[in-house]
Amino acid sequence: MPKKPASGLPTRQQILDFVTQSGQPAGKREIARAFGLHGHDKIMLKALLKDMADEGLIDSAPGRAFHRAGGVPKVTVLRIVAVEEGAIAVPDSWQGEGPPPKLRVIEKGRRSALTLNDRILARTEERGTGMVAHLMKKLQRSADLILGVVHEDEDGKKWLKPVDKRERRQLPIGDLGAAETGDLVLAEPSGKPPRVSARVDAVLGDPFAPRSFSLIAIHKHGLPHEFSSETVDEARKVSTLPLGEDREDLRHLPIVAIDPADARDHDDAIWAAPREDGGWDAIVAIADVSFYVRPDSALDREARRRGNSVYFPDRVVPMLPHELSSDICSLKQGVDRAALACHLVVAPDGRLASWRFTRAVIRVAANIAYEDAQAAIDGKGGVEPDLVEQALKPLWDCWRALFAARNAREPLELDLPERQVVLDEKGRITSVAPRERLDAHRLVEDYMIAANVAAAKALEAKKAPVMYRVHETPGREKLVALKDYLATFGLEFALGQTIRPATFNRILERVGEHDSRPEIMEQVLRTQTQARYAPDTLGHFGLALASYAHFTSPIRRYADLLVHRALVTAYKLGEGGLPPEDATEFTAIGEHISMLERRAMEAERETIDRYVAAYLADHVGSLLDCRISGVQPFGIFATVEGLGGDGLIPAGDLGREYFRYDEASRQLIGDETGEAYRVGQRLQLRLTDANPVSGALRFELPEGSYSRGPTDRRDRTRRPSTSRRGRPANIRHQGRGRR
Repeated sequence: MPKKPASGLPTRQQILDFVTQSGQPAGKREIARAFGLHGHDKIMLKALLKDMADEGLIDSAPGRAFHRAGGVPKVTVLRIVAVEEGAIAVPDSWQGEGPPPKLRVIEKGRRSALTLNDRILARTEERGTGMVAHLMKKLQRSADLILGVVHEDEDGKKWLKPVDKRERRQLPIGDLGAAETGDLVLAEPSGKPPRVSARVDAVLGDPFAPRSFSLIAIHKHGLPHEFSSETVDEARKVSTLPLGEDREDLRHLPIVAIDPADARDHDDAIWAAPREDGGWDAIVAIADVSFYVRPDSALDREARRRGNSVYFPDRVVPMLPHELSSDICSLKQGVDRAALACHLVVAPDGRLASWRFTRAVIRVAANIAYEDAQAAIDGKGGVEPDLVEQALKPLWDCWRALFAARNAREPLELDLPERQVVLDEKGRITSVAPRERLDAHRLVEDYMIAANVAAAKALEAKKAPVMYRVHETPGREKLVALKDYLATFGLEFALGQTIRPATFNRILERVGEHDSRPEIMEQVLRTQTQARYAPDTLGHFGLALASYAHFTSPIRRYADLLVHRALVTAYKLGEGGLPPEDATEFTAIGEHISMLERRAMEAERETIDRYVAAYLADHVGSLLDCRISGVQPFGIFATVEGLGGDGLIPAGDLGREYFRYDEASRQLIGDETGEAYRVGQRLQLRLTDANPVSGALRFELPEGSYSRGPTDRRDRTRRPSTSRRGRPANIRHQGRGRR
């Protein structure tokens, strides 16, 4: 305890020495107690501290504790600015001269839980020539960060314009930080309505620069996109593990991996050969990720946190670090790789007669693009003749039987093309078009489905836990809505019948190639339930399968990794099996990874929309061939034929009459003329705006806007929203999508 000064009050230097050396926050009460001040002396101390603050000798920190001016309080809020070699933090609010000091954060425990831009409460301490911060607790953000662009008004005031096209408000920026007008930033809102402002938390750069659109989605949806040093170090370590001598040696077989030309990882390879009974032996070899990613390791915890890889036109946000996802676990041509092999016996009619699973070592004979494989089978070259004879032709022969069995099963057939964005080497868009659908795509898809079925049935036979891919039969409420909708086209739909995938296929066959086919197909898709992961034997309605699990993509889906571990345990294949405690958590894990899958799909879809908007930005003012993709009481949504991307035409811009919404037929119908706008209708529209940052498009009729203004008899109290519910994310019918 400092000695009480003879004059009653401590000197300025004594106070400075105390607040500097105190091991705890030093407020007025602590200073008075330290120097034994009472009564009138405490009143005089308050005045002295105010004078010292005015003189710039001390500053006050949150909680009214004092510290030397220009220094860091003993207990304060810090923000993490680096995590590579241990967490480094700076004061969250720095008013001192020069750059803010950097403090090394000391955490209890061996693993760091801190990530970039986290805010922490810490006790600071001078140590040597620098300072350290002892973590007290991690602070929750006061609100979700907002992704937006900095704008400046006529008065020079800075505003945050959110990139989310559903968000209409703009916030004044109270703390711009290092951001400049036009920057894409992450900002934290503060205050209470109506006085809400924004504090820039991170500057992301130019929102219109190539490769920025996926960055917007990453930050908007909170996708983890950086791996901790611990996770990367572990990936490097396990990638050197020897494959072991107990693996089945399949290196003599001409196994091939058929993937997209731009594939970043190769997690499956296939082989087939004829049998004497007219059937085929086939192998679907999948990267043995469970050998490298062990339960409760840093890699496992990070993979579960991510749930899946997220694919954008310009980058991948992988579930596993590069050392695994695109290197040691990627089945590359000519190198030995660890695989979990699914051995299939395919009957002459395409049914699966038997299956077994082994850990194997393989050497892929070739990585072949879909287009090259198809060209080779069509006799147009592109693949070495020996490989065509030894590998591709047997694969195609076996696939024709699998395809026949698939057709006999009559799964749901929806021809909904997937958009492909093609970029040049600088990330600029060269084209946006539907991805071509080849037999080579169907071939790989059917081999993967066969392996997924075998995995589920093998685990069932072993009475082992299964993480199923569940796609349930549509509910009655949706079927009633479909019945009412089809009735507007004069199509009957009986509710009392047994609903099978073929039921919907028959509807589309009756429609034929009529102009209404796309909109009816969309409605059939909306009728389906959303696919998910669960340990329940509920079947896959869309594929017309009773047992189905995801097994073929453990590099990019956590569900597949769980199935691999279950197979390793069930077949006693060595280390990396499923711990008993994980099996009891399958319900919770399934819900978690299903949510993460939906998040990834939304991020991917929004990014494609941004690329489409950027591609169309040069066509503002042009007439485009469009199709109505959605109808709501407040207006219609239209998409550009062959490109996609939704744009709104408010109901007030459709004509000078009042348009009434008919829910059953999903139409806007003019009261006077009977003119109608319905989903699927094709029409030419003028593009009036294309915003690459939000992905929003805006259209008007070729003759212009018919907005009737504020005196219109339409109820204008409800502001029209530019949002629209997307179609259910249930199954894809392209390549190896999320079936």
